[in-house]
Amino acid sequence: MAINKQEHAQWSSSFGFVLAAVGSAVGLGNIWKFPYMVGESGGSAFVIAYLFCLALIGFPILVAEWLIGRRGQKNPINTFSDVAASEGKSRSWGIVGATGILGGFLILSFYSVIGGWALNYITKVGSGSFAGQDSDSVAATFDAMLASAGTLTIWHTVFMVITALIVGVGVTKGIENTAKVLMPLLGVILFIIVGYNVMNGGFGEAVNYLFAPDLSKLNGDVMLAALGHAFFTLSIGMGIMVAYGSYLGRDVNLLSTARTVVILDTVIALAAGLAIFPIIFNNGLDPASGPGLIFVSLPIAFGSMGAGVVIGTLFFLLITFAAVTSSISLLEPTVELLEERTPMSRTVSTIVASIAVWLLGIAALLSFNLWADFTIMGNGIFDLLDKLTSKFMLPLTGLAAIIFVGWQMDQRSIQQELGLSNFTWQLWQIVAKFIAPIAVIIVFVTTLMS
Repeated sequence: MAINKQEHAQWSSSFGFVLAAVGSAVGLGNIWKFPYMVGESGGSAFVIAYLFCLALIGFPILVAEWLIGRRGQKNPINTFSDVAASEGKSRSWGIVGATGILGGFLILSFYSVIGGWALNYITKVGSGSFAGQDSDSVAATFDAMLASAGTLTIWHTVFMVITALIVGVGVTKGIENTAKVLMPLLGVILFIIVGYNVMNGGFGEAVNYLFAPDLSKLNGDVMLAALGHAFFTLSIGMGIMVAYGSYLGRDVNLLSTARTVVILDTVIALAAGLAIFPIIFNNGLDPASGPGLIFVSLPIAFGSMGAGVVIGTLFFLLITFAAVTSSISLLEPTVELLEERTPMSRTVSTIVASIAVWLLGIAALLSFNLWADFTIMGNGIFDLLDKLTSKFMLPLTGLAAIIFVGWQMDQRSIQQELGLSNFTWQLWQIVAKFIAPIAVIIVFVTTLMS
């Protein structure tokens, strides 16, 4: 039974909420994953497919999760249970909230490890460690970091402490105020790096690579990769947006706010591409070098360019900011649950949740070194957590949320809440009831078979 110790917190303004939601959406997925997926999946063909999928799948599921959260005004488990009960449905829908919270918890355990890498690289690049180094030396530096359990633990710990301090302060003072500072800073840093690229070559080639339509490379694999990334980049299926929606007042227009978040998320992802690919092309590096793109390829470039120390330091600051704005959102659903359903205060809830995440993160980082030989179904702990969440938990949770809104809730009340005319309502019905769920099912089945 929930323990209602206080009135549920609210965002101080819709602007603060938008920045927090954008902060959650804009993370390592935009700065680290999006560029290398573009590189591996046909450049502009992937971008076109991604934008298409974002509009038809990501957008409606985002709106659905906010709508459920605002109706429930509690943690994701209680929210799903209460909203289902109010609609005359089984309270067992609370399981969807539980899987979302668990998914966010598991993701943060390995996400914080990568956030620690970014923190470490701020110091490495800033101290000029990569100056004049060739690709073998840079790759050796990255491998040495992964091989050191002590180094990974230190930076993982620092990253989790930063995350916990922000979340512990609360929704308005912590999450919202941090987003109001970090998101504009992130935009400024991106602008500086893109501006540098405009002046120093490779920019035209990058623009052509990202935006010149090349439909010959658009195939089933590219569509599925884009569909999956569009789904995950918005932080849907993790309990995050349900939790964030629970702090929303009735005056916020969900559709226009979701549109703003999707647009800003996309703009930042594309800007990250314009920040990274000119440096890649200008230095003769491979855009399809996979996950090591920013930790191996880019330091080579930073080490050889004139203002490499400054640009490189700014770049890894950018990644760290993006990682922090996402990590606080990943921790929030678990903290909200503990705060509402146990006698613990928000501070204690944050400490307990953070220690649990930190411990699991230790297990994840040890899979790169001391526990490298320990596997479960052929996967180390880090890879297992990644696959379990991305291939199973997130798609199923997001699918359940859109099915719940599209098929289980009173549709007339949803039409009124969203403020849709008859035509736009019919369009919403087609997307929410059929297109988005079917697309998620396709991604889910395909990833299982891959």
